[in-house]
Amino acid sequence: MRYLIAVLITLFVTSSSARDLGQWENSDPEVKKWYETLMRPDMPPNFSCCGEADAYWCDDISVSEGKTYCAITDDRDDAPLKRPHVPIGTKIFIPNEKLKWDRGNPTGHSIVFMHTSSSMVYCFVQNTGT
Repeated sequence: MRYLIAVLITLFVTSSSARDLGQWENSDPEVKKWYETLMRPDMPPNFSCCGEADAYWCDDISVSEGKTYCAITDDRDDAPLKRPHVPIGTKIFIPNEKLKWDRGNPTGHSIVFMHTSSSMVYCFVQNTGT
């Protein structure tokens, strides 16, 4: 029982790391709503993929030995987005359970949502052009 409680607390703390630090001030309202309503595909409903402060353009997608990777292509200034810097070209492993296919993507870019200090991927949404 203690183990189960510890796991649930860990999941709750991990899922609550989405940040709204004012990064939405100049965002398109449609894109803002899309970010705010994205839910993680591998978790129960109501677990957010996180927000724009956790999102990086990751348009260079490759598959090697059945594993999906993307390389960061995001050249936006990190300061207005209030996020840590991830260098362009950084390769990110995308676990299959993090691939999100049930929604469009109005950003024009494939996006990886991740915790930068641990490289933990919350979600990956491929560019769908919608």
